Amino acid sequence: MDISKKIPSEVKDVLAALEKAGFSAYAVGGAVRDIIIGREPKDWDVATSASPEEIIKIFPDSVYENSFGTVGVKTRSENKSVSVIEVTTFRKEGKYTDFRHPDEVEFSDKLEDDLSRRDFTVNAMAASSSGEIADPFGGRDDIKKKTIRTVGDPDKRFGEDALRLMRAIRFAAELGFDIDPETFSAIVSNADLLSKIAEERIRDEFAKMMMSEGAGPAWGIVQMEKTGIIKHVIPELLEGIGVTQNKHHIYTVWEHNLRALDYAAKSGASLEVRIASLLHDVGKPRSKAGDGPDATFHSHEMIGAKMAKKIMERLKFSGEISGRVVHLVRHHLFYYNVGEVTEAGVRRFISRVGEENIDDLFKIREADRIGSGVPKAVPYKTRHLRFMIDKVRHDPISPKMLKTDGVKLMEHLKIVPGPKVGMILGILLEDVLDEPNRNDEKHLLKKAEELNKMSEPELADMAKKARETKLEFEAEEEKEMKKKHKV
Repeated sequence: MDISKKIPSEVKDVLAALEKAGFSAYAVGGAVRDIIIGREPKDWDVATSASPEEIIKIFPDSVYENSFGTVGVKTRSENKSVSVIEVTTFRKEGKYTDFRHPDEVEFSDKLEDDLSRRDFTVNAMAASSSGEIADPFGGRDDIKKKTIRTVGDPDKRFGEDALRLMRAIRFAAELGFDIDPETFSAIVSNADLLSKIAEERIRDEFAKMMMSEGAGPAWGIVQMEKTGIIKHVIPELLEGIGVTQNKHHIYTVWEHNLRALDYAAKSGASLEVRIASLLHDVGKPRSKAGDGPDATFHSHEMIGAKMAKKIMERLKFSGEISGRVVHLVRHHLFYYNVGEVTEAGVRRFISRVGEENIDDLFKIREADRIGSGVPKAVPYKTRHLRFMIDKVRHDPISPKMLKTDGVKLMEHLKIVPGPKVGMILGILLEDVLDEPNRNDEKHLLKKAEELNKMSEPELADMAKKARETKLEFEAEEEKEMKKKHKV
Protein backbone atom coordinates (compact mmCIF):
# COMPACT_ATOMS: atom_id res chain seq x y z
CA MET A 1 0.00 0.00 0.00
CA ASP A 2 1.49 3.32 -1.12
CA ILE A 3 0.50 6.08 1.28
CA SER A 4 3.02 8.65 0.01
CA LYS A 5 0.24 10.86 -1.37
CA LYS A 6 -1.34 10.96 2.09
CA ILE A 7 1.82 12.15 3.84
CA PRO A 8 1.75 15.96 4.23
CA SER A 9 4.49 17.92 2.49
CA GLU A 10 5.73 19.25 5.86
CA VAL A 11 6.37 15.67 7.06
CA LYS A 12 8.02 14.72 3.79
CA ASP A 13 10.32 17.76 4.10
CA VAL A 14 11.43 16.65 7.57
CA LEU A 15 12.02 13.09 6.37
CA ALA A 16 13.92 14.33 3.31
CA ALA A 17 16.16 16.60 5.40
CA LEU A 18 17.10 13.73 7.71
CA GLU A 19 17.71 11.37 4.79
CA LYS A 20 19.83 13.98 3.01
CA ALA A 21 22.02 14.21 6.12
CA GLY A 22 22.60 10.43 5.92
CA PHE A 23 20.07 9.19 8.47
CA SER A 24 17.10 6.87 8.12
CA ALA A 25 13.75 8.42 9.01
CA TYR A 26 10.11 7.29 9.04
CA ALA A 27 6.67 8.56 9.91
CA VAL A 28 5.50 6.36 12.77
CA GLY A 29 2.65 5.53 15.10
CA GLY A 30 -0.92 6.70 15.05
CA ALA A 31 -0.67 8.77 11.87
CA VAL A 32 0.37 5.73 9.82
CA ARG A 33 -2.42 3.69 11.42
CA ASP A 34 -5.02 6.37 10.67
CA ILE A 35 -3.95 6.74 7.04
CA ILE A 36 -4.28 2.97 6.49
CA ILE A 37 -7.69 2.96 8.18
CA GLY A 38 -8.80 5.99 6.19
CA ARG A 39 -8.95 8.53 9.02
CA GLU A 40 -7.44 12.00 9.14
CA PRO A 41 -4.38 11.98 11.46
CA LYS A 42 -4.45 14.49 14.32
CA ASP A 43 -0.67 14.76 14.46
CA TRP A 44 2.47 13.30 12.92
CA ASP A 45 5.51 11.76 14.59
CA VAL A 46 8.84 10.90 13.02
CA ALA A 47 11.43 8.35 14.22
CA THR A 48 15.03 8.52 13.04
CA SER A 49 18.49 7.06 13.50
CA ALA A 50 19.81 10.59 14.14
CA SER A 51 20.61 11.52 17.73
CA PRO A 52 18.82 14.49 19.36
CA GLU A 53 21.94 16.62 18.90
CA GLU A 54 22.13 15.70 15.21
CA ILE A 55 18.41 16.46 14.76
CA ILE A 56 18.94 19.92 16.28
CA LYS A 57 21.84 20.59 13.88
CA ILE A 58 19.59 19.81 10.94
CA PHE A 59 16.67 21.82 12.38
CA PRO A 60 18.14 24.73 14.40
CA ASP A 61 14.68 26.17 15.03
CA SER A 62 13.52 23.28 17.22
CA VAL A 63 12.69 22.52 20.83
CA TYR A 64 14.36 19.84 22.95
CA GLU A 65 13.23 19.85 26.58
CA ASN A 66 13.04 16.17 27.59
CA SER A 67 15.21 13.13 28.24
CA PHE A 68 13.45 10.77 25.84
CA GLY A 69 15.14 11.82 22.62
CA THR A 70 12.18 13.81 21.26
CA VAL A 71 12.81 17.07 19.41
CA GLY A 72 9.96 19.35 18.41
CA VAL A 73 10.63 20.53 14.85
CA LYS A 74 8.76 23.70 13.88
CA THR A 75 7.49 23.77 10.30
CA ARG A 76 5.75 27.19 10.33
CA SER A 77 2.76 25.47 8.76
CA GLU A 78 -0.72 26.91 9.30
CA ASN A 79 -1.98 23.33 9.52
CA LYS A 80 -2.06 22.66 13.26
CA SER A 81 -1.50 18.90 12.86
CA VAL A 82 1.93 19.51 11.29
CA SER A 83 2.93 22.91 12.69
CA VAL A 84 5.26 21.07 15.08
CA ILE A 85 6.46 17.56 14.23
CA GLU A 86 7.94 15.46 17.02
CA VAL A 87 11.12 13.77 15.84
CA THR A 88 12.42 11.02 18.14
CA THR A 89 15.62 9.00 17.97
CA PHE A 90 15.13 5.23 17.58
CA ARG A 91 15.03 3.69 21.07
CA LYS A 92 15.62 0.24 22.48
CA GLU A 93 13.52 -1.58 25.05
CA GLY A 94 14.31 -0.70 28.67
CA LYS A 95 13.11 -1.43 32.20
CA TYR A 96 10.04 0.31 33.65
CA THR A 97 10.11 0.06 37.44
CA ASP A 98 7.46 2.79 37.87
CA PHE A 99 5.02 1.10 35.44
CA ARG A 100 4.96 4.27 33.31
CA HIS A 101 8.39 5.54 32.18
CA PRO A 102 11.59 3.71 31.23
CA ASP A 103 14.31 3.85 33.87
CA GLU A 104 16.75 4.98 31.21
CA VAL A 105 16.66 5.69 27.51
CA GLU A 106 18.96 3.72 25.22
CA PHE A 107 19.09 4.93 21.64
CA SER A 108 19.35 2.61 18.64
CA ASP A 109 20.09 2.88 14.94
CA LYS A 110 17.48 0.27 13.97
CA LEU A 111 13.84 0.97 13.16
CA GLU A 112 12.68 -2.47 14.34
CA ASP A 113 14.14 -1.84 17.81
CA ASP A 114 11.97 1.24 18.04
CA LEU A 115 8.81 -0.41 16.75
CA SER A 116 9.26 -3.43 19.05
CA ARG A 117 8.84 -1.29 22.18
CA ARG A 118 5.49 0.20 21.10
CA ASP A 119 2.17 -0.71 22.69
CA PHE A 120 -0.09 -2.22 20.02
CA THR A 121 0.56 -3.66 16.58
CA VAL A 122 -1.67 -1.08 14.88
CA ASN A 123 0.64 1.60 16.33
CA ALA A 124 3.86 -0.22 15.49
CA MET A 125 4.07 0.60 11.78
CA ALA A 126 6.27 3.10 9.96
CA ALA A 127 6.18 4.77 6.56
CA SER A 128 9.11 6.08 4.52
CA SER A 129 9.00 9.29 2.53
CA SER A 130 8.21 7.21 -0.56
CA GLY A 131 5.21 5.64 1.19
CA GLU A 132 6.72 2.22 1.78
CA ILE A 133 5.35 0.67 4.99
CA ALA A 134 7.43 -1.21 7.55
CA ASP A 135 5.17 -3.55 9.52
CA PRO A 136 7.20 -6.20 11.39
CA PHE A 137 4.42 -7.09 13.88
CA GLY A 138 1.37 -7.49 11.65
CA GLY A 139 -0.38 -4.20 12.26
CA ARG A 140 -2.03 -4.14 8.83
CA ASP A 141 -3.47 -7.62 9.36
CA ASP A 142 -4.86 -6.55 12.73
CA ILE A 143 -6.44 -3.51 11.10
CA LYS A 144 -8.13 -5.84 8.60
CA LYS A 145 -9.27 -8.05 11.49
CA LYS A 146 -10.28 -4.95 13.49
CA THR A 147 -8.24 -6.17 16.43
CA ILE A 148 -6.24 -4.43 19.15
CA ARG A 149 -3.27 -6.64 20.06
CA THR A 150 -0.11 -5.86 21.98
CA VAL A 151 3.31 -6.00 20.37
CA GLY A 152 4.80 -9.19 21.79
CA ASP A 153 4.02 -10.46 25.30
CA PRO A 154 0.97 -8.54 26.64
CA ASP A 155 1.96 -9.05 30.29
CA LYS A 156 5.33 -7.47 29.55
CA ARG A 157 3.76 -4.57 27.64
CA PHE A 158 1.33 -3.77 30.45
CA GLY A 159 4.02 -4.23 33.07
CA GLU A 160 6.11 -1.59 31.32
CA ASP A 161 3.32 0.97 31.16
CA ALA A 162 0.11 0.24 33.05
CA LEU A 163 -1.71 3.09 31.30
CA ARG A 164 -1.78 0.79 28.27
CA LEU A 165 -4.53 -1.14 30.07
CA MET A 166 -6.85 1.81 29.49
CA ARG A 167 -5.36 2.66 26.12
CA ALA A 168 -6.27 -0.78 24.78
CA ILE A 169 -9.92 -0.21 25.61
CA ARG A 170 -9.83 3.40 24.46
CA PHE A 171 -8.38 2.47 21.06
CA ALA A 172 -10.91 -0.34 20.65
CA ALA A 173 -13.80 2.01 21.53
CA GLU A 174 -12.42 4.74 19.27
CA LEU A 175 -11.75 2.53 16.27
CA GLY A 176 -14.64 0.11 16.66
CA PHE A 177 -12.23 -2.79 17.04
CA ASP A 178 -12.28 -5.87 19.29
CA ILE A 179 -9.51 -6.70 21.75
CA ASP A 180 -7.42 -9.78 21.01
CA PRO A 181 -8.32 -12.56 23.52
CA GLU A 182 -4.75 -12.92 24.82
CA THR A 183 -4.45 -9.16 25.21
CA PHE A 184 -7.86 -9.01 26.92
CA SER A 185 -6.87 -11.78 29.35
CA ALA A 186 -3.69 -9.88 30.21
CA ILE A 187 -5.71 -6.73 30.93
CA VAL A 188 -7.79 -8.73 33.43
CA SER A 189 -4.75 -10.22 35.17
CA ASN A 190 -2.90 -6.89 35.27
CA ALA A 191 -5.86 -4.62 36.09
CA ASP A 192 -4.57 -3.67 39.54
CA LEU A 193 -1.43 -2.17 38.01
CA LEU A 194 -3.58 0.80 37.03
CA SER A 195 -3.41 1.92 40.67
CA LYS A 196 0.25 2.80 39.99
CA ILE A 197 -0.75 5.44 37.42
CA ALA A 198 -1.34 9.11 38.21
CA GLU A 199 -4.98 10.17 38.15
CA GLU A 200 -4.26 12.84 35.54
CA ARG A 201 -3.06 10.21 33.06
CA ILE A 202 -6.11 8.04 33.73
CA ARG A 203 -8.34 11.08 33.31
CA ASP A 204 -6.89 11.89 29.90
CA GLU A 205 -7.47 8.35 28.59
CA PHE A 206 -10.94 8.25 30.13
CA ALA A 207 -11.86 11.58 28.51
CA LYS A 208 -10.63 10.39 25.11
CA MET A 209 -12.65 7.20 25.46
CA MET A 210 -15.74 9.18 26.45
CA MET A 211 -15.43 11.16 23.21
CA SER A 212 -14.86 8.07 21.03
CA GLU A 213 -17.08 7.50 18.01
CA GLY A 214 -16.37 3.90 16.99
CA ALA A 215 -17.82 1.30 19.34
CA GLY A 216 -18.45 4.25 21.62
CA PRO A 217 -17.93 5.13 25.29
CA ALA A 218 -20.74 2.94 26.66
CA TRP A 219 -19.06 -0.09 25.08
CA GLY A 220 -15.80 1.08 26.60
CA ILE A 221 -17.32 1.31 30.09
CA VAL A 222 -18.62 -2.25 29.72
CA GLN A 223 -15.10 -3.46 28.81
CA MET A 224 -13.68 -1.57 31.79
CA GLU A 225 -16.12 -3.48 34.01
CA LYS A 226 -15.39 -6.85 32.36
CA THR A 227 -11.64 -6.41 32.76
CA GLY A 228 -11.83 -5.02 36.29
CA ILE A 229 -10.06 -1.73 35.61
CA ILE A 230 -13.22 0.29 36.29
CA LYS A 231 -12.63 -0.12 40.03
CA HIS A 232 -9.56 2.08 39.60
CA VAL A 233 -11.45 4.75 37.65
CA ILE A 234 -15.12 5.03 38.69
CA PRO A 235 -15.86 2.22 41.15
CA GLU A 236 -19.10 3.98 42.15
CA LEU A 237 -20.72 2.83 38.91
CA LEU A 238 -20.43 -0.78 40.04
CA GLU A 239 -22.98 -0.10 42.78
CA GLY A 240 -25.68 0.03 40.09
CA ILE A 241 -25.07 -3.49 38.76
CA GLY A 242 -28.10 -5.66 39.42
CA VAL A 243 -29.97 -2.84 41.17
CA THR A 244 -33.52 -2.96 39.82
CA GLN A 245 -35.61 0.19 39.71
CA ASN A 246 -39.41 0.52 39.68
CA LYS A 247 -42.38 0.42 37.33
CA HIS A 248 -41.08 3.48 35.47
CA HIS A 249 -37.87 1.67 34.42
CA ILE A 250 -37.23 -1.63 32.65
CA TYR A 251 -33.45 -1.63 33.17
CA THR A 252 -31.16 -1.86 36.19
CA VAL A 253 -29.38 1.31 37.32
CA TRP A 254 -26.16 0.10 35.63
CA GLU A 255 -27.89 -0.63 32.31
CA HIS A 256 -29.85 2.62 32.48
CA ASN A 257 -26.73 4.75 32.98
CA LEU A 258 -24.98 3.03 30.07
CA ARG A 259 -27.96 3.52 27.74
CA ALA A 260 -28.17 7.18 28.72
CA LEU A 261 -24.46 7.61 27.93
CA ASP A 262 -24.86 5.80 24.62
CA TYR A 263 -27.68 8.15 23.58
CA ALA A 264 -25.68 11.23 24.60
CA ALA A 265 -22.64 10.04 22.66
CA LYS A 266 -24.63 9.23 19.52
CA SER A 267 -26.19 12.70 19.76
CA GLY A 268 -22.72 14.26 19.57
CA ALA A 269 -22.93 15.70 23.09
CA SER A 270 -20.03 17.47 24.83
CA LEU A 271 -17.69 15.72 27.27
CA GLU A 272 -19.52 17.24 30.24
CA VAL A 273 -22.92 16.05 29.03
CA ARG A 274 -21.60 12.55 28.33
CA ILE A 275 -20.08 12.24 31.79
CA ALA A 276 -23.20 13.71 33.42
CA SER A 277 -25.39 11.26 31.47
CA LEU A 278 -23.27 8.38 32.75
CA LEU A 279 -23.41 9.68 36.34
CA HIS A 280 -26.90 11.21 36.46
CA ASP A 281 -28.35 8.28 38.43
CA VAL A 282 -25.17 7.16 40.18
CA GLY A 283 -26.82 8.06 43.50
CA LYS A 284 -29.79 5.73 43.06
CA PRO A 285 -28.32 2.61 44.71
CA ARG A 286 -27.55 4.60 47.87
CA SER A 287 -31.01 6.19 47.98
CA LYS A 288 -33.13 3.14 47.14
CA ALA A 289 -35.93 2.27 49.54
CA GLY A 290 -38.11 -0.78 49.07
CA ASP A 291 -38.10 -3.12 46.13
CA GLY A 292 -40.21 -4.09 43.16
CA PRO A 293 -42.46 -1.74 41.17
CA ASP A 294 -42.94 0.66 44.10
CA ALA A 295 -39.28 1.17 45.02
CA THR A 296 -38.30 4.79 45.67
CA PHE A 297 -35.11 6.81 45.11
CA HIS A 298 -35.78 10.04 46.99
CA SER A 299 -33.06 12.72 46.69
CA HIS A 300 -30.90 10.54 44.44
CA GLU A 301 -30.02 13.61 42.38
CA MET A 302 -28.47 15.33 45.43
CA ILE A 303 -26.65 12.18 46.54
CA GLY A 304 -25.48 11.67 42.96
CA ALA A 305 -24.18 15.24 42.73
CA LYS A 306 -22.03 14.71 45.82
CA MET A 307 -20.72 11.44 44.41
CA ALA A 308 -20.03 13.08 41.03
CA LYS A 309 -18.04 15.82 42.77
CA LYS A 310 -15.79 13.26 44.46
CA ILE A 311 -15.36 11.33 41.21
CA MET A 312 -14.41 14.41 39.20
CA GLU A 313 -12.03 15.65 41.88
CA ARG A 314 -10.41 12.23 42.20
CA LEU A 315 -9.77 12.15 38.45
CA LYS A 316 -8.32 15.66 38.62
CA PHE A 317 -10.73 17.22 36.12
CA SER A 318 -10.60 21.00 35.98
CA GLY A 319 -12.86 22.99 38.28
CA GLU A 320 -14.84 24.24 35.30
CA ILE A 321 -15.57 20.76 33.88
CA SER A 322 -16.22 19.29 37.32
CA GLY A 323 -18.56 22.11 38.26
CA ARG A 324 -20.64 21.69 35.10
CA VAL A 325 -20.93 17.91 35.50
CA VAL A 326 -21.96 18.20 39.16
CA HIS A 327 -24.48 20.94 38.34
CA LEU A 328 -26.03 18.86 35.56
CA VAL A 329 -26.31 15.77 37.77
CA ARG A 330 -27.83 17.82 40.58
CA HIS A 331 -30.49 19.44 38.38
CA HIS A 332 -31.25 16.69 35.85
CA LEU A 333 -34.44 15.76 37.71
CA PHE A 334 -36.84 18.58 36.84
CA TYR A 335 -40.57 18.28 36.25
CA TYR A 336 -43.00 20.33 34.24
CA ASN A 337 -46.72 19.87 33.81
CA VAL A 338 -48.48 21.98 31.19
CA GLY A 339 -50.88 24.41 32.86
CA GLU A 340 -49.53 23.89 36.39
CA VAL A 341 -46.41 26.04 36.30
CA THR A 342 -46.60 29.76 35.59
CA GLU A 343 -44.23 31.95 33.63
CA ALA A 344 -42.80 33.10 36.96
CA GLY A 345 -42.03 29.48 37.77
CA VAL A 346 -40.24 29.02 34.46
CA ARG A 347 -38.22 32.18 35.10
CA ARG A 348 -37.22 30.80 38.49
CA PHE A 349 -36.22 27.52 36.88
CA ILE A 350 -33.94 29.34 34.45
CA SER A 351 -32.56 31.47 37.28
CA ARG A 352 -31.86 28.38 39.39
CA VAL A 353 -30.14 26.19 36.79
CA GLY A 354 -28.55 28.95 34.69
CA GLU A 355 -29.57 29.85 31.16
CA GLU A 356 -26.23 28.55 29.87
CA ASN A 357 -27.11 25.06 31.16
CA ILE A 358 -30.63 24.77 29.76
CA ASP A 359 -29.71 23.05 26.49
CA ASP A 360 -27.41 20.56 28.23
CA LEU A 361 -30.07 19.73 30.82
CA PHE A 362 -32.53 18.97 28.03
CA LYS A 363 -29.94 16.69 26.39
CA ILE A 364 -29.54 14.78 29.65
CA ARG A 365 -33.30 14.59 30.04
CA GLU A 366 -33.51 13.03 26.57
CA ALA A 367 -30.72 10.58 27.45
CA ASP A 368 -32.49 9.74 30.71
CA ARG A 369 -35.76 9.00 28.91
CA ILE A 370 -34.18 6.84 26.20
CA GLY A 371 -32.12 5.08 28.86
CA SER A 372 -35.37 4.22 30.65
CA GLY A 373 -36.68 2.34 27.62
CA VAL A 374 -39.26 4.84 26.41
CA PRO A 375 -39.39 5.31 22.62
CA LYS A 376 -39.74 9.10 22.56
CA ALA A 377 -36.86 11.34 23.67
CA VAL A 378 -38.79 14.63 23.47
CA PRO A 379 -42.44 14.33 24.65
CA TYR A 380 -45.04 17.10 24.45
CA LYS A 381 -44.33 18.31 28.00
CA THR A 382 -40.69 18.89 27.15
CA ARG A 383 -41.54 20.70 23.93
CA HIS A 384 -43.99 22.92 25.81
CA LEU A 385 -41.38 23.73 28.46
CA ARG A 386 -39.01 24.70 25.65
CA PHE A 387 -41.71 27.03 24.32
CA MET A 388 -42.20 28.58 27.76
CA ILE A 389 -38.46 29.06 28.22
CA ASP A 390 -38.19 30.80 24.86
CA LYS A 391 -41.15 32.96 25.82
CA VAL A 392 -39.57 34.24 29.06
CA ARG A 393 -35.90 33.94 28.04
CA HIS A 394 -35.44 37.72 27.75
CA ASP A 395 -37.15 38.52 31.04
CA PRO A 396 -34.90 39.46 33.98
CA ILE A 397 -33.80 36.20 35.63
CA SER A 398 -30.55 37.14 37.40
CA PRO A 399 -29.25 40.04 39.55
CA LYS A 400 -27.13 41.32 36.66
CA MET A 401 -30.32 41.83 34.62
CA LEU A 402 -31.88 44.13 37.22
CA LYS A 403 -32.14 47.84 36.37
CA THR A 404 -29.99 48.56 39.38
CA ASP A 405 -26.90 47.03 40.95
CA GLY A 406 -24.93 46.95 44.17
CA VAL A 407 -23.03 50.16 43.47
CA LYS A 408 -26.19 52.14 42.73
CA LEU A 409 -27.89 50.69 45.80
CA MET A 410 -25.02 51.68 48.08
CA GLU A 411 -24.93 55.19 46.63
CA HIS A 412 -28.69 55.65 46.89
CA LEU A 413 -29.06 54.12 50.35
CA LYS A 414 -25.75 55.52 51.61
CA ILE A 415 -24.62 52.14 52.94
CA VAL A 416 -21.27 50.36 52.85
CA PRO A 417 -20.50 47.01 51.17
CA GLY A 418 -21.75 44.02 53.12
CA PRO A 419 -24.19 41.08 53.20
CA LYS A 420 -27.12 43.49 53.38
CA VAL A 421 -26.53 44.66 49.81
CA GLY A 422 -26.65 41.10 48.46
CA MET A 423 -29.79 40.26 50.42
CA ILE A 424 -31.60 43.36 49.12
CA LEU A 425 -30.64 42.49 45.54
CA GLY A 426 -31.86 38.93 46.07
CA ILE A 427 -35.24 40.08 47.34
CA LEU A 428 -35.56 42.58 44.48
CA LEU A 429 -34.87 39.78 42.00
CA GLU A 430 -37.58 37.60 43.57
CA ASP A 431 -40.00 40.51 43.13
CA VAL A 432 -39.03 40.92 39.47
CA LEU A 433 -39.23 37.18 38.78
CA ASP A 434 -42.89 37.42 39.75
CA GLU A 435 -43.56 40.54 37.69
CA PRO A 436 -40.94 41.48 35.07
CA ASN A 437 -42.54 44.92 34.61
CA ARG A 438 -41.29 45.76 38.10
CA ASN A 439 -37.77 45.83 36.70
CA ASP A 440 -37.73 49.61 36.74
CA GLU A 441 -34.96 51.55 38.46
CA LYS A 442 -37.34 53.95 40.20
CA HIS A 443 -39.47 51.09 41.54
CA LEU A 444 -36.44 49.05 42.58
CA LEU A 445 -34.78 51.89 44.46
CA LYS A 446 -38.04 52.73 46.26
CA LYS A 447 -38.44 49.06 47.24
CA ALA A 448 -34.79 49.03 48.36
CA GLU A 449 -35.46 52.02 50.64
CA GLU A 450 -38.17 50.02 52.41
CA LEU A 451 -35.94 46.97 52.72
CA ASN A 452 -33.05 49.05 54.05
CA LYS A 453 -35.13 49.95 57.09
CA MET A 454 -35.11 46.27 58.11
CA SER A 455 -32.34 44.61 60.12
CA GLU A 456 -30.02 42.07 58.52
CA PRO A 457 -31.66 39.13 60.38
CA GLU A 458 -35.07 40.31 59.18
CA LEU A 459 -33.80 40.61 55.60
CA ALA A 460 -32.17 37.16 55.77
CA ASP A 461 -35.44 35.65 57.01
CA MET A 462 -37.40 37.44 54.30
CA ALA A 463 -35.04 36.24 51.58
CA LYS A 464 -35.22 32.66 52.87
CA LYS A 465 -39.02 32.70 52.98
CA ALA A 466 -39.18 34.18 49.49
CA ARG A 467 -37.09 31.33 48.11
CA GLU A 468 -39.08 28.70 49.97
CA THR A 469 -42.51 30.00 49.04
CA LYS A 470 -41.97 31.21 45.50
CA LEU A 471 -39.62 28.72 43.85
CA GLU A 472 -42.33 26.83 42.02
CA PHE A 473 -40.13 24.09 40.62
CA GLU A 474 -39.43 23.11 44.22
CA ALA A 475 -42.99 23.73 45.45
CA GLU A 476 -45.73 21.30 46.42
CA GLU A 477 -46.58 20.50 42.80
CA GLU A 478 -43.13 19.05 42.18
CA LYS A 479 -43.08 17.22 45.49
CA GLU A 480 -46.32 15.54 44.52
CA MET A 481 -44.92 14.60 41.12
CA LYS A 482 -41.78 13.17 42.70
CA LYS A 483 -43.94 11.18 45.06
CA LYS A 484 -46.02 9.92 42.15
CA HIS A 485 -42.96 8.85 40.16
CA LYS A 486 -41.17 7.51 43.25
CA VAL A 487 -37.95 9.43 42.73
